[in-house]
Amino acid sequence: MNRNDLRRVDMNLLVIFEALMFEKNLTRVAEKLFMGQPAVSAALSRLRDLFDDPLLLRNGRGMEPTPRAVAILKELQPAMDIISGAVSRAKDFDPSTSCAVFRIGLSDDAEFGLFPPLLSQLREDAPGIIVVVRRANYLLMSALLASGEISVGVSYTTELPANAKRKKLRDIPCKVLRGDDRPEPLTLDDYCSRPHAMVSFSGDLSGNIDLDLARVGRARRVVLAVPQFSGLRDLLAGSEMIATVPDYAACALTQGSGLRAEDPPFAIDAAELSMVWSGVHDNDPAERWLRSRIGEHMSRTL
Repeated sequence: MNRNDLRRVDMNLLVIFEALMFEKNLTRVAEKLFMGQPAVSAALSRLRDLFDDPLLLRNGRGMEPTPRAVAILKELQPAMDIISGAVSRAKDFDPSTSCAVFRIGLSDDAEFGLFPPLLSQLREDAPGIIVVVRRANYLLMSALLASGEISVGVSYTTELPANAKRKKLRDIPCKVLRGDDRPEPLTLDDYCSRPHAMVSFSGDLSGNIDLDLARVGRARRVVLAVPQFSGLRDLLAGSEMIATVPDYAACALTQGSGLRAEDPPFAIDAAELSMVWSGVHDNDPAERWLRSRIGEHMSRTL
């Protein structure tokens, strides 16, 4: 295909193709791209004609890409990243007049404990922007960045896409939350004998805290796992249960509640809270502004 032939290609179709390859579901693509499902179905039909391939085939209740569709995506994504970056960099960014939509991935602890003051500053500097927050723990971050569903994320992170960038924001010291009325601090024996609640994104009943306890030959008894931090305020109040949480989450949870926070009675290796973003947005003026605000607000120590 020469450059003149490219005039026959609708760029919108390629955006829909990319979304279809990640979502593998017409309804979810329609919701993601703010389209009607019939329009997505029509686009898939045009894509099949364009590439002379079925692209997606029914597999039970879902859809699976054909080998040719996978190969096409592998070739198209870098080119689409380059085009997207070039268009974004060509635009000036003025936060006071911008109506940009920013899509941020946040782990629950970051959203609960660190996001509110960031949002206040964003709204003050850029009252016309729209902020979309997606739940993005370390299990989901890589896929959300790779699919373009978020441009930047804040969480504890592990594996990331090859073109992703990472910046450490801060260490994550821990505090022990308790809702009982006894004034004395917890000893290690108290800590290990009390029932524990934990926030578990995947439903696991153990985590890094248990590894730190094992190093001193101890263990805890987890009796409750919940998916988000906000519920701990009511669950711990007036009970013997305790929870070990990031210091910034503890600060938010103790405000206006009967809970109190104290240092753990043993050494805990601090994890790292990181900001990660897609390399295609590295020099985007709007995204650079957003990342500077995230870094400013979420790297502060308490």
